[in-house]
Amino acid sequence: MQLHFSPSMRSITISSSNGFIDLMKIKVAARHISYRTLFHTILILAFLLPFVFILTALVTLEGVNKCSSFDCLGRRLGPRLLGRVDDSGRLVKDFYKILNQVNTEEIPDGLKLPDSFSQLVSEMKNNQYDARTFAFMLRGMMEKLEREIRESKFAELMNKHFAASSIPKGIHCLSLHLTDEYSSNAHARRQLPSPELLPVLSNNSYHHFVLSTDNILAASVVVTSAVQSSLKPEKIVFHVITDKKTYAGMHSWFALNPVSPAIVEVKGVHQFDWLTRENVPVLEAIENHNGIRNYYHGNHVAGANLFDTTPRTFASKLQARSPKYISLLNHLRIYLPELFPNLDKVVFLDDDVVVQRDLSPLWEIDLGGKVNGAVETCKGEDEWVMSKHFRTYFNFSHPLIAKNLDPDECAWAYGMNIFDLQAWRKTNIRETYHSWLKENLKSNLTMWKLGTLPPALIAFKGHVHPIDASWHMLGLGYQNKTNIESVKKAAVIHYNGQSKPWLQIGFEHLRPFWTNYVNYSNDFIRNCHMLES
Repeated sequence: MQLHFSPSMRSITISSSNGFIDLMKIKVAARHISYRTLFHTILILAFLLPFVFILTALVTLEGVNKCSSFDCLGRRLGPRLLGRVDDSGRLVKDFYKILNQVNTEEIPDGLKLPDSFSQLVSEMKNNQYDARTFAFMLRGMMEKLEREIRESKFAELMNKHFAASSIPKGIHCLSLHLTDEYSSNAHARRQLPSPELLPVLSNNSYHHFVLSTDNILAASVVVTSAVQSSLKPEKIVFHVITDKKTYAGMHSWFALNPVSPAIVEVKGVHQFDWLTRENVPVLEAIENHNGIRNYYHGNHVAGANLFDTTPRTFASKLQARSPKYISLLNHLRIYLPELFPNLDKVVFLDDDVVVQRDLSPLWEIDLGGKVNGAVETCKGEDEWVMSKHFRTYFNFSHPLIAKNLDPDECAWAYGMNIFDLQAWRKTNIRETYHSWLKENLKSNLTMWKLGTLPPALIAFKGHVHPIDASWHMLGLGYQNKTNIESVKKAAVIHYNGQSKPWLQIGFEHLRPFWTNYVNYSNDFIRNCHMLES
């Protein structure tokens, strides 16, 4: 709407913004206007203005986007003068009020919930539900969806646990074929190392690595990566320890696939004279205790209150119930001074690591009289991997734990450790380890749940020398968002967790760091159909 004054100020024209409709023209005579005329003019304007605003509203609805300040004023004030106020804000407030009421009440019994949003809209339209019924149906649908998502998440975690605990078909095939080769091929049975190199096994001028595993493919990756990354591979000696059933296959692999100039020794636990029942009574008790076997091999869902458990907590509990934690191979590291009485220093590696850098400088680290050189896991940017304190592993509601341990004490990592065996032999670490294992057995595993690290945290208390975190990067087996650049820079990367790189549940973007050291052209690997990812 526009107001036009003639240059002579003798006429006033009120027209629409498009200029085609003259709504009203007022001519003003040259003489003075009387009060009576002015009164009648105002009366007429008061009568016509509502219609002017109605027309303004119609123009607005027809899509006029630009308007003069006078027009816009009419468009804004017109509906209010006519009593048409936008009450959408009040409706929203009323609906919020209904939602709050419904949130505190029980969902009515027998309320049939739609299976989809389109079905909800259809039922609302057909049955003319009020806002309260709609709110109840919306809440019921949301809660049902949350339950289904939660159940699916727990089912996924359970399936992942079973996948992580199983042996892949290809790895089982490899072990069987190599075992058969051991019985039929004299070259696969040749002595490791050759007789003239036996003195090197106890020569402390070499760099001795210890690896304890029953996974042949994983062992080959650890050894190959360490040798290829070394600046002095001729100084490397690997002591590979395995169980009785895997010994023949493991021996065959390294006999048929030497990693010269490095030296590899393969021994089964049955070949160590020191590993008798008398020396490891606690481990014997663990393997034979019915309660322990049920805990690790029984129903992992029975007795668990999934409603009050978060998926993350449930995943941690499942990982703690991996059968590997009652395997002698997993406890062997606590007996290194006795298994290798002539060695002064060794680096112990888990079978789920990859070596990417020369580890020779580890032997030059001054441990300051400590036994265990390890990366601490309470200091770092990654809150998931590097935020581990004693409270993470122990039940501090148990009186023995509360009395003897500090919940804020920093934890450290197994998987890549430099051990000073000379200093170790002067301590009672092994006896402390056994003692706390017995206490946990007596308490029906209420002091801690997770594997071999908790008793080691206690046994090595006061005997750990922190080493730089770049030596050992953890979490590649459960941390999907691992920083790739950090992985490339780490000396040793550790796939600790369920998503091992040799499993289908392994993380695709992290697997190549492991598969780089698998020889897919090897006949045994090809015959077992282990294809490169």
